[in-house]
Order: sequence, then C-alpha cells, then structure tokens
Amino acid sequence: MAGSNRGEWSELYVFLKLLADKKLYAADKDLNKIKEIYYPILSIFREEYQYHINSKIKIVDLEGKVILAIPVEEFKENSLLLLDKIKNTKGRTFEFNDIQGFLKKIKVSKIKAKSSDKRDITLVVHDIFTGYTPRLGFSIKSKLGSSSTLFNASGQTNFIYRLDCSKKILNSKIDFINSIEGDRKIKNRVVELEKNNCSLIFTKIDSKQLFNNLIIIDSALPTMIAEMLKFFYSGVANAVVDLTKHLTKLNPLNFDLSNDQPFYEYKIKNFLTDVALGMTPQKPWGGIYDATGGYIVVKEDGEVLCYHIYNRNEFQEYLFNNTKFDTPSSGRHGFGKIYLDNDIPFINLNLQIRFK
Repeated sequence: MAGSNRGEWSELYVFLKLLADKKLYAADKDLNKIKEIYYPILSIFREEYQYHINSKIKIVDLEGKVILAIPVEEFKENSLLLLDKIKNTKGRTFEFNDIQGFLKKIKVSKIKAKSSDKRDITLVVHDIFTGYTPRLGFSIKSKLGSSSTLFNASGQTNFIYRLDCSKKILNSKIDFINSIEGDRKIKNRVVELEKNNCSLIFTKIDSKQLFNNLIIIDSALPTMIAEMLKFFYSGVANAVVDLTKHLTKLNPLNFDLSNDQPFYEYKIKNFLTDVALGMTPQKPWGGIYDATGGYIVVKEDGEVLCYHIYNRNEFQEYLFNNTKFDTPSSGRHGFGKIYLDNDIPFINLNLQIRFK
C-alpha cells in the first residue's frame, strides 16, 4: 500500500479501535466523553465485508458466509500500534509495513475505505434510545494531524464583490494592490482597498448551485456568509464564533434583536451542521444527510468519540466553537485580484472553513 496521510490512517485506526472497543461513546460540546451515553456496535461494513462483533470478530462476505473469526485482542493490539505510528512519525505521508500482514489477514486492501461525500465509515449499532439496530454512516475527523477542513474550497466557492469607490483613485491603485504578495496577500489587498475608501458590495456567488444550496438552508445565508468573508479578509477575526458575534453586532440584515434572539448564530449553526453531514457546493442539496449517524472525532490522545444526530445541540456547539475561516490557494481557485467587467471593478473572495 502506498504512503497515506494522517487523516487516512486515522480512518483505519477508527475502524480497528471500534472493533476492539465494541462501543462508541458520545461527546459533549467540548469534546469530552459522556460516560452515560454510548452506542454498542454490532458490526462494521468495510469494502466487500461485514465485521460482526461478538466474542470474536467474524468477517462475513457478501453472501453471508463467515470466512474468518479473529480474536478481539488482535484488533486492540494493532490499533495501538497504528496510533503510536500516527502520533510519532514525521512527514505528511508515511507507510506502516508492520501492520500490512494483519490488514491482509482481515481482508483490508486499502487504507482509506471507499466513501461517499461525507460518510467515511458505516456501523450497525444498538440504539439504546429506540431499541432499533440502524445502519448508520459517520464522517471521521482526526485531530492527530493537521486541521481537517469542514468546507472545502474550490472555484465554486468564490463570492463576488463589486468595488464601490472613486474610479480615479481605484484606477491608480489597481496594479499596486494586485501586486501585493506574501502569506497574507489577500488580506493585505482587502485592507488596502479599505484604506482607499473602497467598499466591497456583495454581488453573487460564482456557483449557482452553491447559492441554491445556501438558500434552501436559509434565504439569508448568502448575504451572511458574504459579510463574514469580508470581516475575515479584513482581519477582524477568523473563528466562526467571533465572526458571527461581529455579524450580530453590525446586524446587516436588520433583524429585531431587542429580545436577544440569536438570529445569526442559529442560522450559522444550521449551515455548519448541514455542511458537516451532507451539503457540498457541487450537488443539489435537499436536506438528506449522507452521514446519517453523525460525526466521529479522533482526539489527540487517540480517544474516539462521536456526535450522534440525537445530540444535535452538543454537535452544533462543537462545530460553532471549533471552526474557523481559512485562506485557500488564490492561484488555484482564482480569487483575490481586482478585475474589470464592463469597466466595473470586482474582486472575488473564497470560502473555506477548517477546524481549529
């Protein structure tokens, strides 16, 4: 198997650890284990096999035939070996030959299992609330490596702004502003525009599909996120919670805040939740979650916890308090430079959201 990154190895780690632990604990809003809430795992689907959990792990093929039964202890030993490797190996990608024999034995041919847009692992659990045994998909995020992205950047995540300022002043500054380079070049360009009394007026989202997806979640979202993007690239803040507070303070949509109703916070939390569980810029969004179970998070110490859709409030608080806006590659995604369209100046700003 070729070298894989920490996020990919973490998915395999979750697979092995959950088979060893036989249960998945819930997390509170601060990613602490809730000892009283857990989901007994009955089986896990991976590639062409189902792994039934009992006194041993029984590997079952597509025809329902048990082809192998392996002691649980072997899964525990190999999950600990893998965790140590992930935590102590340097480099962006790496191989782990010591585990290859065990993976071959348990019929795992790929580090990262084939997944849909948001679902990284599929579990059958015993639902202690309903008594049912649903088959649930979970998205996996790991804190063992670099920060994971929640909302990936692309050319479709560009927000387009018209520049409202003196044409004479702007024309004399376009080349200078576009020439600003460095790690903070986009932010510095936006700050330079503001120094020259240029206002960024949100016009549209480059992708009609993303616009429609935001509208179906909440009709105010395109404007709200466009304003938060301006704050971010202006250097106001990068944390979602701080950007939302600033948005609430300015109240650009003129909501009635006299009773302290959290209009902006509520809408942003719903946006983050839909992104986490299924919404992408590329596909029409209708509110059907791909990650039907919720989120699994691998903590820095290797503990594996989940946010089930039942504890939605805890999940939303976790997303809201642990995400930030980030600057992706401007060259790859085509944003951050002033350009003219019918002699009218515009600039594009790109949306990417990452975990802290």
